[in-house]
Amino acid sequence: MKFDHDNISPLDNRYANKISEIRKNFSESALIKIRFEIEIEWLIYLCTKLPKSFKSLSKDSIRKIELFKNGFDDKYVLKIKKIELKTNHDIKAIEYFIRDHFNKDRILSKYTHLIHFGLTSEDINSLSYAYMIKNGVTLYIDELNKICKTLKIYSKKWSNISFQARTHGQPASPSTIGKELKVFSSRLEREIKILKSIEPMAKFSGATGNYHTFNIVNEKVDWVTFNMKFIKKFGIKQNKYTTQIEPHDWIAEVCHSIIRLNNILTDLCQDTWIYISNDIFALKLLKNEVGSSTMPHKINPIDFENAEGNFGISSALLNFFSIKLTKSRQQRDLSDSTVLRNVGLGFGYAVLAIVSTNKGLGKIIPNKDKIKSELNENWEVLAEAVQTVMRYEGIPDAYEQLKNLSRGSKLDAITYKDFINSLKLSESSKANLLKLTPEKYIGIASKLAKD
Repeated sequence: MKFDHDNISPLDNRYANKISEIRKNFSESALIKIRFEIEIEWLIYLCTKLPKSFKSLSKDSIRKIELFKNGFDDKYVLKIKKIELKTNHDIKAIEYFIRDHFNKDRILSKYTHLIHFGLTSEDINSLSYAYMIKNGVTLYIDELNKICKTLKIYSKKWSNISFQARTHGQPASPSTIGKELKVFSSRLEREIKILKSIEPMAKFSGATGNYHTFNIVNEKVDWVTFNMKFIKKFGIKQNKYTTQIEPHDWIAEVCHSIIRLNNILTDLCQDTWIYISNDIFALKLLKNEVGSSTMPHKINPIDFENAEGNFGISSALLNFFSIKLTKSRQQRDLSDSTVLRNVGLGFGYAVLAIVSTNKGLGKIIPNKDKIKSELNENWEVLAEAVQTVMRYEGIPDAYEQLKNLSRGSKLDAITYKDFINSLKLSESSKANLLKLTPEKYIGIASKLAKD
């Protein structure tokens, strides 16, 4: 990896190799490439689908144009950026670049008037960003699925490992590690379905979105359908009703969904961090890793801490995008343009955080000795089970009796069993309660973890 000391974002240096696919997808080069391809494809589409209205293309000319399109590389980018220095307009720079190439060919030079025909720059941008974000969501979900896979493996593997659950930070009815991790994988899968259901949208209808330029040349063509079929080639749905810009509501929906996913994963990171802090999880020792510059004994949960910070940055950016992009003065203003250029950052920090989370999950192992010790120190958590059985057998002050016995007090096995033996319960209920231990009081947690 080339290390550029002048890059302002750590996504482009320190963390670049961890999010290479996301960086590639949302890069300036990628944006120029998809814009370029849309311009080329639109010209071919016009000439092949409406040959009576537009000059038809021969197979040889199409082949030449396809070769030109498929040859896109860094040299193309540099030439386009050089033109942009003169035009001060990114889309016009691409149009001129294509025109210059066509003018070198005797036949293609006759088609230069059809480059960018009928379009406003926002048509190209709308479809370009929709395509980039669509691919970005796919890459993002691919990384997210790695965490889901890890959590599912752990849920089943650790489904029977009881541990001391806590509510309000205090000992509560025990659970299993597997079931608690199952909660997170279930939450993630639900939100992933929501994210997948959001349809990327674009407009391709000229200035102010009324198909003026198309309708003026041929009123007989159903331009809404014609343009919709073109957009569909890129896997994007047409938004028929727009101003000069597509309203970006679907982008806001994507942002909100990823924010919710960030929140779920932050919750996972914070819980795991606390489990590590309380020795419920131990961290695997990596020989060459350093935990502290001065304290050589330390093994830090740094992956979860890094993830938490980067999820926060991602959500802050995505929240701004969702607020800003859905508002535009009248038929359009240009303030969304510079904002959209940064949309990849929201994805970049989210993916970086996901990579860190999964790395951290790969280091944790249940500390079974500590877990058993903690369970044995908290027999009072069985008070819930006892009072439930007492209620079932008709004892009206069950809760009060258990409150007097257990609130603010520590019970051990002997105290617990003595209390059970003192109760006026059926022999079968007493037997069940006497067999109970904190480790065994987990309900159907093991089953839930394996579902």
